[in-house]
Amino acid sequence: MNENLQDKKIAVLLSGGVDSSVVLYELVQQGLHPDCFYIKIGPEQEEEWDCSSEEDLEMATAVAHRYGCKLEVIDCHKEYWDQVTKYTMDKVKAGFTPNPDVMCNRLIKFGAFHDKKGKDYDLIATGHYAQTEIINGKKWLVTSPDPVKDQTDFLAQIYDWQLKKAIFPIGHFQKDEVRVIAEREHLINAKRKDSQGICFLGKINYNDYIRKYLGENIGEVLELQTNKRIGQHKGLWFYTIGQRHGLGFGGGPWFVVKKDVSNNILYVSKGYEPSSAFKSEFGVSDFHFLTEKVDLSNVTFKIRHTPEFHKARMEKINDNEYRLYSECPIHGVAPGQFCVVYDEEHHRCIGSGEISI
Repeated sequence: MNENLQDKKIAVLLSGGVDSSVVLYELVQQGLHPDCFYIKIGPEQEEEWDCSSEEDLEMATAVAHRYGCKLEVIDCHKEYWDQVTKYTMDKVKAGFTPNPDVMCNRLIKFGAFHDKKGKDYDLIATGHYAQTEIINGKKWLVTSPDPVKDQTDFLAQIYDWQLKKAIFPIGHFQKDEVRVIAEREHLINAKRKDSQGICFLGKINYNDYIRKYLGENIGEVLELQTNKRIGQHKGLWFYTIGQRHGLGFGGGPWFVVKKDVSNNILYVSKGYEPSSAFKSEFGVSDFHFLTEKVDLSNVTFKIRHTPEFHKARMEKINDNEYRLYSECPIHGVAPGQFCVVYDEEHHRCIGSGEISI
């Protein structure tokens, strides 16, 4: 983090988890006195407000109080369900694989929050495992030294003005180092487990979330190579390309390899890693450059939240459409997923676009 933070007005987004709590500790250690905010989303129906959300707020309140910082609750409930849910349901209905967490950063943490409060601050600090660097006078998003926890892929859709205001005070740490700090400082949530699943959904299961809006739509499951009927599915939106766990079809293991949305057919293929589940090239649409446009002829990329980066080159097809050619075939390439692109050292995050096949 090569920014001068003194004399800056800083907002810290506290989630109740250990990462954002250590963010506050780190800033206070530098003699700073930031204001803290808890973004309230909660379930769609207020009466379904679950105890994990209440616990999050209690933890955030305790940590802010400990460092003498004020905590304000910012209600972004309507914006989340209107914007992030709409994006998610539109994509799954069309047969795509969306990433709500990516859009949550753009639309909520650095979006709706900014409109309500963040605009009054110079910088917004979060507990993401990511870093920023000023290179030739421009601010870049760069990867964390912890390859497993690195979250630059979740930030790759934020706008350049959002990146300019973002700071990630724990991004230079490994996750276990953050835990050590929290335990050493006796933070209330030092031993608290990391939240799993979709950002802000708490204990709500992702498939239940989709079922609530789109219901079920029973259709046929066919083997891709033979067109043999394998069984029925309850809705294409419950499956993603490359999926092999939790399918529940006999005689497997099966991989999901294709969706025929117009005929409501799910195609699967047998074997552990059938060649039909791999792709060496695919389209990337609406490519979003984070800092500035750069040459994409020698890059690395990832299509899901994993520690691995793959080498590739990208060719421009038109203004916002590219074709990516991977050095090695990639498993589970699904339309709608974000392809996140980095420089060849996978240090600087260049940007991202949606896989279009």
